[in-house]
This record gives sequence, C-alpha cells and structure tokens, in this order.
Amino acid sequence: MINDSELYALSVRLGAALKRDNKSITCAESCTGGWVAKTITDVSGSAGWFERGFVTYGNQAKTDLLGVRPRTLEQHGAVSDLVVQEMACGALRAASADYAVAISGIAGPDGGTIEKPVGTVWFGYAAAQGVPFSQLMHFEGDRDAVRRQAVHFALTTLLATFL
Repeated sequence: MINDSELYALSVRLGAALKRDNKSITCAESCTGGWVAKTITDVSGSAGWFERGFVTYGNQAKTDLLGVRPRTLEQHGAVSDLVVQEMACGALRAASADYAVAISGIAGPDGGTIEKPVGTVWFGYAAAQGVPFSQLMHFEGDRDAVRRQAVHFALTTLLATFL
C-alpha cells in the first residue's frame, strides 16, 4: 500500500520542479475529497506554487465552481473523460494556474456499476499551454486504498507529463 511518506516525497519533487520553473498548479477533486491539495500543502512553502484547489464532490459544485456543462454530466456521468477534462480546464481558469489535475471516480464501497465498477477513476490534465487530456485507471482495494492510489497516480503523472 502507498504510504503518506511516498505521497509527501512526490509533493516535494513536484514543488521543487514547479518552483524551479516558476509555475503553479491547481486541482479539482471529487472522489479524493481534497487529498491532492492536502498532500501538496503538507510541503512547507507550497503557497509559492499552489494557491487553491477545488473539492467538487457533487455535480452542482462541478458546474458552479468549474464550469462543467450540465449536458456533459447528463450524457456521460461525473466519472468520465469529458467531465474530468472540463473540470481540469475550469480549475485552470479559476485558479489562473499553469497546470491542473482533476479527479473523479468511484472509491466505493458503494456506487459501482457494471460499466463503472468500484475503483474506476478518471484523471483530467490541463496546462495553460496545451490541449487537455484524460486517463482512465482501475484501482483495487477498499475506499482508502483507491483514493490513496488516485492521489499517487495524479502526482506521478503530473511530474512525468509537465515537469
């Protein structure tokens, strides 16, 4: 299982790279409930590269705070590639950041379906310069394990993709 020290180490690396490049990051979280923001802000000095994040657990919050279109939510559901792309782009705009990650998934134990079982998590990424993209992952374990893996994956992907 991924532990807190691994997440902290990833956040330290992320912060060092962002600080070096004079860039900033934001996050829009659903199933992780602010865990990415918490992990980032565990690093002293993170205010220099992280000003704000968004916990948009419900669909109305996704629409109100991030500008996710109601039609996208209705047609694809909150746990989908298009929704996380819209979440990431909305967070990027709202925070005036250089990079954004968005996460929406089904951490369980309830909420899974045949099409979207527990452990299904979509990640959306956006950069001030570039085209948004999304990734689908399927994680195993209980609610805590799924959420912990999602945070780890988000931070690792940010480092590998943008920095």
